[in-house]
Order: sequence, then C-alpha cells, then structure tokens
Amino acid sequence: MLNPVIVAVLLLCVLCLLKINVLLSMLVSLTVAGLIGGLPVVSSGDEVSIMSCVIDGFSSNAETALAYVLLGTFASCMAYTGITEILSVKIAKTVKGNRWLLLGILLIIACASQNIIPIHIAYIPILVPPLLSMMNKMKLDRRGVACTIAFGHKAPYIALPFGFGLIFMTIIRDNINQNAVDFGWKITIGDVTRVNWILAVAMIIGLAIAVFITYRKPREYQDIKLEGQHELESLKLEYKHWITLLAALVIVILQVKFGSLPVAAFGGLLVMFIFGAVKIKDIDEQFNGGIKLMGFIAFVMLIAGGFAKVLNSTGAVEELVDSAISLMNGNTWVAATIITLIGLLVTMGIGTSFGTVPVLAVLYVPLCHKMGFSPAATIILMSAAAALGDAGSPASDTTLGPTSGLNADGQHDHIWDTCVPTFLHFNIPLMIAAIVAAQFV
Repeated sequence: MLNPVIVAVLLLCVLCLLKINVLLSMLVSLTVAGLIGGLPVVSSGDEVSIMSCVIDGFSSNAETALAYVLLGTFASCMAYTGITEILSVKIAKTVKGNRWLLLGILLIIACASQNIIPIHIAYIPILVPPLLSMMNKMKLDRRGVACTIAFGHKAPYIALPFGFGLIFMTIIRDNINQNAVDFGWKITIGDVTRVNWILAVAMIIGLAIAVFITYRKPREYQDIKLEGQHELESLKLEYKHWITLLAALVIVILQVKFGSLPVAAFGGLLVMFIFGAVKIKDIDEQFNGGIKLMGFIAFVMLIAGGFAKVLNSTGAVEELVDSAISLMNGNTWVAATIITLIGLLVTMGIGTSFGTVPVLAVLYVPLCHKMGFSPAATIILMSAAAALGDAGSPASDTTLGPTSGLNADGQHDHIWDTCVPTFLHFNIPLMIAAIVAAQFV
C-alpha cells in the first residue's frame, strides 16, 4: 500500500474529492510519491529529482496546453463580436415550440464546439440563457437538455480526430507509446479512431434513454426574466460576424492540412485580428479572457505530464503491475473492470479526462500488456478510463458548462440536475462497452 503509485493516486483522489484545488492536489500528490520513491525534492547536479521530473514532464503536454489557451482566446473573440447572441435569437425563431428540433440544434452546436469550431464550453452562457423562456413554455426537462449538451461535449472528442478530439487522441497515442517502448507498440491516431467509435455508440444509447425515456415527461419551471437580457437591434450579420465565420473556416482548413490545433487556432486568431473583427485596442482583453476561460485546464495538463514523469522515475510501476496481475489471476474481465473503476475514481476527482490520461497511462499500459490485452484493447480501456467520470464530476467542464447556461435563472441544480443525470446515463454505458469490447478487439 506504500507503493508510490498507489499513494499518489489515492491521495490525489481524496484531495480532489475534498474540493482542494486540482493543481495543488496534483503537486502535493506527486511530491509525496517522489519522496516515498526516494527522489530528492531538488538536486545539485545531474541527479533525478522531483522538480526536474515535473519540469521535464511539461514537454509531453506543452502542445495541448498551448492549444487550450489559443482556443479559449478564439472563443472569447467570438463572444466579443456578438455572433453567438445572434445565433441564439435565430434558433428561437427557427424552433417555434418544437422540443425535438431544439434538442437537435443544441446537440449539433455542442458537437461542433468540440470538433469543427473548437471553442469548448464558452458559447453556453451566451447562447443558452435566452432560450430558457422558450424551454419553460415547452415544459422541457432541463436534465434532458443537460445530457444532450454533455453528450455533444464528450462523444465527438472520443470518436472523431478533429478539434478537441485530435487533442484527446494525441494524448492517448503519445502516452501509450511513451509507456510501451519496451513492448514494441507504436500506435497511431488512426488506431485510436478505429476502436473508439464503440464508446461513442455506448454514449448514444445513454443519450437516447435520457431524452426519450427518463426525462421525456414535462417539467414545470417559473418564467423568470434574466438580468441584463435585452432585444438585439438587428439580426443582420455585419462585417465582423462574416470575418468571424471566415476565421472559423480557416481553423478547420489549417487543422486538416497541418494536423495541429495550435497552428489552426493561431491562424483563426490572425484572421480576426488582421481583418479587424477584433479591434487592436481590445486584443489584450481577448487574450486575458481566453486565459481565464481555458488557462486553468492548460496548467492542469502541464502538471499532469510532470505527475506521470515523477511516478515513472520512482521505479515503482513495475512492482505495482506485478502485484495487480497476481490479484487478477489472469482474468481479463476482472482486469478490465478494475481498470475502468480506477479511471472512474481518478477522473471524478480531477474533473478532466485529458488530464487523467498521463496519470493513468503509467500504470495501465504495462498492466494491459502483461494481462495480454492487445494495443486496440489498451486504447479502448485507456480512453474509457479517462472519459469515465468526466460526465458526472462536479469539477468537469462537461457538467459545469451545461449548468452555466441552464441555471441562469436559478432553477437548475448543478449536482442533481446535471451531474447525477450525466453520470448515470453516460458512465454506465461507457464502462460496459469498454469491458466487453476489450475482450474481443
């Protein structure tokens, strides 16, 4: 039980569940693990130390962190131009009381925010609140809406290698390859795409149950006027709006051409700045907004890389893997279940599937290899273990995003109306799909 890996993961989970800041929890956990593993805090020469491992580990997730900051800035710029507010009004006029059409539009927008125009959750507090009055008239259960939006933020990046999906799959690829050098594995983004569709299908089933069965019945809400709500003078797209759409198109093109999200996001920002969609005097404000929106997640990713490096450097991973294998008695069903359960616990604590991968890969990749799982099975178990808990975690963007919009009038509880519904309808299907699929792929 004093194995540095066990101590680090358990301490991390406990601190996060006690609502200690995630960055602080990770730093404390990796420091304790390093000390137990015999690493000095700092070194005077070339000796490996906790601090040197943390700094070296930054490089593994540096590209991802940069992408988050740039995409957060792009989302801030979109809000600055007012294009999302116009879109909200147009949606209300298009839907005309059809609840299924509204859910379909929100689902498409949520998916696009992850893969096509990767602005993450930034659109929700701008787009959703103006739609609440219409939802109230429909007596639409907001728990079903929360599940719809959460699905759009999760399933696409698990299955499609675009936008945040490219980031997620790159993290999965790199961390498996880094921890499988001795096995001769060399997986690609294509390998991840070929199996992760299974997880997306499981989530589709969960969404269907939530929308068509669990939350189909009408639910009453009071019609409360929101502060600061006003009518737009015109819905006509202006010059700055067309430039914003052009910038979004440039992001898609650059992403496909170069396969790099930071390059794509940077190109989109340049279009908005050069062509005047954002005034020069306001550029600093947009970067500050982007850092506020996504900077924290970027730093979580950097520290997660250092966390994994420290655990690797203690040399305790091999010992833990051997112990775990003896407990599993060679049963791959038991192994897959334990792997997904640990992933669920860790991600519930950290609140980000992206930050969970480097932490879990240190343990999971050697374990999967010794248990006889194929590279494809390892990919699906790693992906599921990372994604589990992201839906349902109170600290996750997947749940915080929907709540930020649906609770604008104070009638949507974060835990019971977002976290619990998304946890039940997505984590259970994900776990079942991963455990079963790992036995056959």
